[in-house]
Amino acid sequence: MTQTSLTQRRTEITGEMVLLQETSLIQRRTEITSEMVLLQEHVEKLQADLDKQKKLVSALITMIMEEADGVQSGAAPTIPNQPKRGYCM
Repeated sequence: MTQTSLTQRRTEITGEMVLLQETSLIQRRTEITSEMVLLQEHVEKLQADLDKQKKLVSALITMIMEEADGVQSGAAPTIPNQPKRGYCM
């Protein structure tokens, strides 16, 4: 091969390598984008589950804090010989 044909071949190979690298990068970007979409969906599901748990905990705390008659009016019966403050029904 002559020097000119070697130079042309090197240029062709370099061009092919650049195309392969670009194709590889595009494929990887597509894969990462797909992974990001899946992760975002998972995060949204976890957020929805967390919101449900927060509502449940809030409801349970409300139930625990209510007096025996279900009203926070002070009308619940008191336990004999117990202080008026400092205990929970």
